[in-house]
Amino acid sequence: MNKIINASFSNDLLIGVLALQGGVMEHKEAILSLGASAREVKRESDLEGLSGLIIPGGESTTIGKLLSIYSLSDPIKAKANAGMPVFGTCAGLITLAKNFKDNDDSILGLMDFVVLRNAFGRQVDSFEADIKVPVLGDDPYRAVFIRAPWIESVGDGTRVLATYKDDSYDCDRIVMVEQGSLLACAFHPELTDDFRIHRYFLDKARAWKESLSKKGEGQDEWSLEMVDDQAQEG
Repeated sequence: MNKIINASFSNDLLIGVLALQGGVMEHKEAILSLGASAREVKRESDLEGLSGLIIPGGESTTIGKLLSIYSLSDPIKAKANAGMPVFGTCAGLITLAKNFKDNDDSILGLMDFVVLRNAFGRQVDSFEADIKVPVLGDDPYRAVFIRAPWIESVGDGTRVLATYKDDSYDCDRIVMVEQGSLLACAFHPELTDDFRIHRYFLDKARAWKESLSKKGEGQDEWSLEMVDDQAQEG
C-alpha cells in the first residue's frame, strides 16, 4: 500500500508520544511524515509546549502502573482538562475510559464510555478489517486489531466515529470515538501506511494551538533541541 500522506502541518506543531510502552516509534514516524514534530514523553516536563499527546497501545495495566510510578497521571489529566488533545490507541483507549465492563478502576478516566478489555480475543485472534470512518472520507480504513478492546456504550458527550461488524453476534462493535478534543480507537493506526487518523488528530492539535494564540495565552516556549527526531528535509 502506498502511504496516504498530506504533509500540511508545520514542524512548530509539537506532538508528544507517551514513551512508557507500545508502538512509540511508529506513532512518531506518522507524526513526522505529516510534517509536524514529535517528542517522547517520559516525565512531566516533557508535556510542556505540546499541542497534543498520543498514548500508544501495549498493556493497559502496565501503562497505568508506569503512569503512577512516573507521576504522569495528574499532569496528563490537567493538560487534557485544559483542552489539550489526547489520542489513545488500543490500550491507550483503555487508559482514557471512565468505566470498565469488568468493574476495574479507571486509569485516566477522561472519556465517557464503557470499555471491555481484550474483547476481540487473545493475541492469536488478531486480525485486520476494512471499516468505514466517515470523518476520514468515503474510502474504507484498514484497521489492525491486536488483543483489541471494544466500547460497550458511550455517554451523551461522546461521538461514535466507527464500528466493526461482529458477525459472531450479528452486531456492530464501537471501535472509534471522540469527545471534544479527545480521540480514541481500539485498533493500531500506527501499524498501517494510512495516516488519515493521525492527520485527523493533528487537525485537532493545530486547532487548539491556534485557539490559544488567538486568545493571547500562548503555549510554553520550547526549542528545537527539545524535539526528538524532527523531520529532516532534503
